[in-house]
Amino acid sequence: MAIKNYTTRIAATKTIGEIQEILAKNGAFRVSIDYGNGGRVLGVSFALNLEGGVQAFRLPARAEAVKRILQKQKAKCTDEHAENVAWRNIKDWLDAQMALIETGQAEAAEVMMPYMLDEHGRTLYEAFANRMLPDGK
Repeated sequence: MAIKNYTTRIAATKTIGEIQEILAKNGAFRVSIDYGNGGRVLGVSFALNLEGGVQAFRLPARAEAVKRILQKQKAKCTDEHAENVAWRNIKDWLDAQMALIETGQAEAAEVMMPYMLDEHGRTLYEAFANRMLPDGK
């Protein structure tokens, strides 16, 4: 089965702008973009005021993983297209999570927990994976 948004023609930069808009509309008071080699966006970091205080989060995009899946499915895929697909899926996920929060079905910390940053700048998932999962995966 083809992965969601595999046919997108929407540029990652446009989608990242939409992500920033979703975050701002839903209470983020700080949003920053994490860049890698060649100006590729690796993640979007943001902060929310939660009941227990300010909490930082990072949503990573793993375009190389998307590219591997698309190639396995025999779809034509450039690095740029994989990045576009990765970010579009993150935007859709974020939009769905915000709908759960808005309708009272979940707390922000509940749905964003894997992406919370610890005191070392790692997401809680990354910290967990490094300690608990074989080969950190």
